[in-house]
Amino acid sequence: MKKASITQTKNQLSALIDAVKHGETVLIMDRNRPVARLEPVSADDNNADPEGRLARLERAGIIRRSKSAPALDILKLPPPKPKKGGSVLQALLDERKEGR
Repeated sequence: MKKASITQTKNQLSALIDAVKHGETVLIMDRNRPVARLEPVSADDNNADPEGRLARLERAGIIRRSKSAPALDILKLPPPKPKKGGSVLQALLDERKEGR
């Protein structure tokens, strides 16, 4: 089992997650006291019941399920065409300048 301090975890999170992906467990320490453990997710966790998860999120008030069927007609319409001389990149840069 690999050990990492909180600072090491913050600075090397991607590398630690990569190690976990390859089956290693990482113990996160705070002043030489274990506070958390990063470990691979088991195959059973990957097949968790999505309906149960949605129900938990709904009970917690995080999501609200639609009572009507989705409007699939909008997917049949062609996408809007950009204005002549318009630039998507320029629009994005303008939005960033405005802080949106």
